[in-house]
Amino acid sequence: MIEIDRITKLYGSTRAVDAVSLTAETGTITVLVGTSGSGKTTLLRMINRLVEPTSGEVRINGEPTHAVKPHLLRRRIGYAIQGHGLFPHHTVARNIGAVPELLGWPRDKIAARVDELLELFGMDPAEFRDRLPLELSGGQQQRVGVARALASRPDLLLMDEPFGALDPIIRTRAQEDLRAIQRKLGSTILLVTHDMDEAIRLGDRIAVMDGGKLVQYGPPEEIVAKPATPFVADMVGDAERPMRLLSLIPVSELAEPGPAEGPALPEDASLREALSACLWSGREAIPVETVGAPAGRVTLAAIRARAERHG
Repeated sequence: MIEIDRITKLYGSTRAVDAVSLTAETGTITVLVGTSGSGKTTLLRMINRLVEPTSGEVRINGEPTHAVKPHLLRRRIGYAIQGHGLFPHHTVARNIGAVPELLGWPRDKIAARVDELLELFGMDPAEFRDRLPLELSGGQQQRVGVARALASRPDLLLMDEPFGALDPIIRTRAQEDLRAIQRKLGSTILLVTHDMDEAIRLGDRIAVMDGGKLVQYGPPEEIVAKPATPFVADMVGDAERPMRLLSLIPVSELAEPGPAEGPALPEDASLREALSACLWSGREAIPVETVGAPAGRVTLAAIRARAERHG
């Protein structure tokens, strides 16, 4: 558990972060979202003391971070940034094994952890462990950057715009990879982004920052449906609100008995995905795969009716 207690950062008379308090539960993804200059990156960096707070306290599993030497603290906290920050002249294996090596892990344990993480990220160890970063695609570099941050099994993973340098298609896949791996490992993640769609897609809870203040903190459904301030409403966007709500609702909520043609969607797919499939293929209904029950369908008419309720 991460507890941020009235944390403040002053630069002269400017309050970059102003008395922010929030709790991030173990095994969840908390997304800090806001425009440039809102304080979200400064807040993130105060957690691992890359930036020292002016006042307030951060506690990890009840232990104040100011009681731990900064270099020791950072070895316990994974950190992944935009552009990945890989060492260009080190192999993939050396990049991933950097923190375990600092911690004095035996070589065989480091090698096993490198191969374990490469397999987890869908990268064949025999093919990738000896490559240099320049020999990787952008998406592969991003995976190695996150693998390096996870290598020492940290208490916490901090991510600062980790997908910002990726093109939209790779970015969506990278987000899906992160969510799947987070669920498998049970990692606790705090992630900074300026992209509300990314926050909605990834976050168990979203913290919206504006002018150094935390203006709303809650699950994605609450942020989208009940924005607390005009700024949050602008971040969500009136035109995008119905589609963003559809992205949070599984098709199982609108599934009904009946036939439908074409490829099926899993029951945990979103209504936004079902709407896209209908419009792309020209179908009026999409089959829905269900576990332990007869297959059903979700209709275009039902999806549109649900969207109009929030329009």
